[in-house]
Amino acid sequence: MSKPIIECVPNFSEGRDRTVIDAIARAIRSVQDVALLDVDPGFDTNRTVYTFIGAPERVREAAMAAAREARALIDMRNHRGAHPRIGALDVCPFVPVSGISMEECAELARTFGMSLAEEFGVPVYLYERSASRPERQSLADIRAGEYEGLARKLADPNWTPDFGPATFDPRWGATVTGAREFLIAYNINLNTRDKKIANDIALSVREAGRTIKEAERNSVKVVPGRLKAVRAIGWYIEEYRCAQVSINLLDFHTTALHSVFETVKEEAEARGLHVTGSELIGLIPLEAIRTAGQHFRVKMGKSPGLSDEELVELAVQTLGLRSVQPFDPARKVIEWAIRPREPLVSMDLRAFAGAVSSDSPAPGGGSVAALAGALGASLAAMDANLSVGKKGREGFSNSLSELSIRAQTDSRELLSRVDEDTDAFNGVLSAMRLPTSNEGEKRARIAAIEAAEKHAAEVPLRTAELCLDAMELCLDAAKHGIESSMTDAASGCLMAYAGLKSAIMNVRVNIKGLSDEAFLDRAVTACTSLEAKASTLLAALDSMVSSALAR
Repeated sequence: MSKPIIECVPNFSEGRDRTVIDAIARAIRSVQDVALLDVDPGFDTNRTVYTFIGAPERVREAAMAAAREARALIDMRNHRGAHPRIGALDVCPFVPVSGISMEECAELARTFGMSLAEEFGVPVYLYERSASRPERQSLADIRAGEYEGLARKLADPNWTPDFGPATFDPRWGATVTGAREFLIAYNINLNTRDKKIANDIALSVREAGRTIKEAERNSVKVVPGRLKAVRAIGWYIEEYRCAQVSINLLDFHTTALHSVFETVKEEAEARGLHVTGSELIGLIPLEAIRTAGQHFRVKMGKSPGLSDEELVELAVQTLGLRSVQPFDPARKVIEWAIRPREPLVSMDLRAFAGAVSSDSPAPGGGSVAALAGALGASLAAMDANLSVGKKGREGFSNSLSELSIRAQTDSRELLSRVDEDTDAFNGVLSAMRLPTSNEGEKRARIAAIEAAEKHAAEVPLRTAELCLDAMELCLDAAKHGIESSMTDAASGCLMAYAGLKSAIMNVRVNIKGLSDEAFLDRAVTACTSLEAKASTLLAALDSMVSSALAR
């Protein structure tokens, strides 16, 4: 399992005083190995959303450090804002990112809530996956009545806090914490200042819908909204001079981001209004915004198999994500905000060629093999993208679109291995430099070299597997794509073949000194199989291209 990483997205009830906002940010940054990815203040909501990630205990420590600053600096008796809130640290969710289960995250939230209540003497409620009872899962239900109604709520035995005293702290209020899935906080702008219309749209789209009184029956009827896993309200933001439909998208796999945008757009137009753009609060998973870009490409009658960068930019422009605030994908897409530095992939072509040609052994054949495979996969995607919707290829549009998406996935992973291969080689060199002054150090060095050489073989072996897949995609693109691009796909197949052969040579040289016979046998068998399959594909390509060029 990968190293445990969690995200924390605390919402503090201060969005106007820069001194307070910056002090809380400094407290988070003060915790070692925690990365503060985003600080998103809102003047009219009078609320700031912080996004940071790291190892579980470090993140919990950073959340406590931030809360201590808020305890000293925020006084809820003076707070006014458009956003619903119940306390100074209004809500503090913990979100599993990798290497940790939801239940582990839920337990971390419980530990945080208990510590907060003990240190500050304030009421704390648990929600979502940490909830102590079903009726407390919803943040909206816990926050009902807001800060102004909190004293009355605490007097109700049904609302005894999970931690801390059931007494009203006028300076702090209460805090809600828990573990949840990734939530997308998303606001859609309308060309009106009328909050009531925005709220009416919110009632139509949110899953909970609206309640309608039936006078003749003296009863209340609930009319569900159009979108699952969506919560929404309407408000007016003076800073933007427009009303917004403010949305919490609880599960973008259930309801896609573009579906939210288009549904609100439909509802607005039915009321004679227009959507003028939208706003993302905090960060967004790459998958969510990539899917939106793919959706809009398909609406254009085009292939969705573009690079992530192109798809994200298309989504940003179509959704109007820069309409009221700057939107930098490198900071707002969570995977891009936390991705490790890739010095080789970040180079321009001239610099990369120069680095390869230097008197250093890395980057070398393994990194070049990965780049060759990535270029091969990219040519498969290009041929497919050019062919979708073209005359005579209508019957292949779906399969070619799927091919281009798969090719882009291969290209992304192969590019990541350009740096990874060099890192693996450097790992072998580092193991070889370990001290050998006594028998214990000698044994440790031998074990470290063995482990490093295994990793240095595993990286190019995966490169070879991806290159074989790229060859298959190129062959399919050459078969079913437009005739004028056949040689492009064929060139891609040859590039991928070169990458495969080079990668396999790197595997074989890195396993030569291994003592683990079982690992060595598996690697040799895999290499032999990959070479045989690649030779078959190459023969089929040669036959196809020769036949086409002979006409």
